Amino acid sequence: MAEISEFLVVILVILAFLLLLGGVGLYLLIKLGKKAAVKARQATTRLTTHVNAMGTGDAAEVERLRLDLRREVSLTRQAIDHAQRQGWGLGDLPRLMADLTVQADVHDGQLGMYAQQRRMSSFVDHVTLDRLREHQAKLTAMCARIRADLLGDQVHHTSTGIADLTSRTDLEIEARRRPPDPLDQIDELYRRTMEERKDLP
Repeated sequence: MAEISEFLVVILVILAFLLLLGGVGLYLLIKLGKKAAVKARQATTRLTTHVNAMGTGDAAEVERLRLDLRREVSLTRQAIDHAQRQGWGLGDLPRLMADLTVQADVHDGQLGMYAQQRRMSSFVDHVTLDRLREHQAKLTAMCARIRADLLGDQVHHTSTGIADLTSRTDLEIEARRRPPDPLDQIDELYRRTMEERKDLP
């Protein structure tokens, strides 16, 4: 009887272990599935925006504005990330970029709603479209100004490094030159003197 109970305990422990592994595996699959669903939803939204931007009319123009805004924000974020990796002092620029990204997301949502309404309704709201264009221009101009400032800093930093490298190169080349031989200099002076005497009548 003791052998049977030990055997049952071993089987129950193995089953409990397998159930635990199955539970962990199921949890990870569900978590992975949720992440995949979010990524798929984002990809679908972007793909839809690209397809809708290929059309004509106000809705397609608004979709193109959305794509332009996303590109500008992405380029600016990349420039700031690059500057941070290089260790440059950016001050409050990363926080400003975070605020700008939030505002760009809000504007993107507004553009998306306008484009959807424009595709489904024949009524045109020109005033709202003009305001959306103004906001778009301001946001993209801010992104461009941030990138231009960062690029200017980068070029200035690079020019300082190039000037330092140039002076070091000049010093190294000068140090590698062979010093003139004093006997060669004496021979040269003697030769010149003899030539000058020959030239005299």
